Amino acid sequence: MVRPAIPIVPSARVLALLAALAPIAVVVAATAPAAWIVAPAAALALLLVMLVDGFLAGPMSDLELHFTPDAEVGQPTTVRVTAHIRRSSAAAPPEVAIGFDPRLGEHGHAHFNLQPAGAPFVFAGAAAIVPVRRGTGTLDELWMRWSGPLGLAVRQIRRPLNHAVRVWPDLAPVRSPTLQAFLRDAQFGLIARRIRGEGTQFEALSEYEAGMDRRRIDWKASARHTTLYARENEAERDNQIVFAFDCGQSMCEPVDGLPRIDRAVSAALTAAYVALKGGDRVALFGFADTPGLMTPFVTGTRAFNRLQTAAADIDYVAKEPNFTLALATLTARLQRRSLIVLFSDFTDPTSAELMVESVQRLVRHHLVIFVTMRDEELASLEGAAPDRMSDIATAVSAHHLSHQRAIVLQRLRRLGVNVIEAPHDAIGYQLIDMYLSTKRAEAIG
Repeated sequence: MVRPAIPIVPSARVLALLAALAPIAVVVAATAPAAWIVAPAAALALLLVMLVDGFLAGPMSDLELHFTPDAEVGQPTTVRVTAHIRRSSAAAPPEVAIGFDPRLGEHGHAHFNLQPAGAPFVFAGAAAIVPVRRGTGTLDELWMRWSGPLGLAVRQIRRPLNHAVRVWPDLAPVRSPTLQAFLRDAQFGLIARRIRGEGTQFEALSEYEAGMDRRRIDWKASARHTTLYARENEAERDNQIVFAFDCGQSMCEPVDGLPRIDRAVSAALTAAYVALKGGDRVALFGFADTPGLMTPFVTGTRAFNRLQTAAADIDYVAKEPNFTLALATLTARLQRRSLIVLFSDFTDPTSAELMVESVQRLVRHHLVIFVTMRDEELASLEGAAPDRMSDIATAVSAHHLSHQRAIVLQRLRRLGVNVIEAPHDAIGYQLIDMYLSTKRAEAIG
């Protein structure tokens, strides 16, 4: 990116000096009319010094932009700029501003300075931007300016960029050392193997030994052999697990800086990775006012990238979800009993009633886990110490909403739905715990 013709523009300091010369010129013209030429001469001298200062700012021979074309929502990604400028080191550091799609950062721009990079006339700097929504964003344009030794003139350039950055779901929990250590130590190895002693599928008979669960004794086989024998069962594999996402208006609301749907996608992918490690089959389903994404079932950790790619395309829909249509569509597509993990939220009793009715029909044929994020803002309003009468009214309203929310979750539990209500950073691990306990109990198949 080489542009030899770089314009020189006055700095704010020059404009302030010219503004200060104006009243002085008026005073000189009023008191000594013959000396009126002094003011224009001073202004021209100032402009001449400005041009010299702009020339001393030095030309730029090269400009490089380094960035990662792939990023994860909520995780910082670095944009780095390197410039070759023949200028005095005593001048102020060059400034860079980069404009980008709002989904790549909260304010849509990043501003930072360049510092000497070690080599002569080489300046470099970087800024960390944090994407706030999934999808494809663009780095739109780059502005750069650097001043002369006196700070009177500035050279500045503008470069159109149009570089695409793909924002993926956050997989930091999947890469966490805690989860990876758990997967290494647990039964989910790289090679699928039979796990004896768990589950309900018969595997073999073995002689009963002290300490074994007496409920595993096979009395018929023991009677035939006149020796106590115990059943060894095999943990079931190849279960179907569907992660269903409500992409409606409530799930688009932010929690701790990111939309709830992005928090849900991250938690679902973490649990999906564990499920694939365990030999089960996983699919994703998204819906709002109409059914949306429905991936085929995949198995094996090699197919995890397909789930990640599909999850990146789950859209944000600012409409009320249609649970009746969506869950009926999902039920029609499932040919066998499955574990359905439903990520959703609700704000009013009417929408919650429709959701409960749809889930009630779903639990007749499938096992359902309902995952919702705890409303920390509502809890803080409910427990805040009141200073005014309006604070009391707010606390009462918050308590009423919390009570309604608790009633809805209790109704789901009575229907046989496993409910997870936790902070956004804990739902993924609680979901893994519930999935593993459900799998050990052989309640899916």
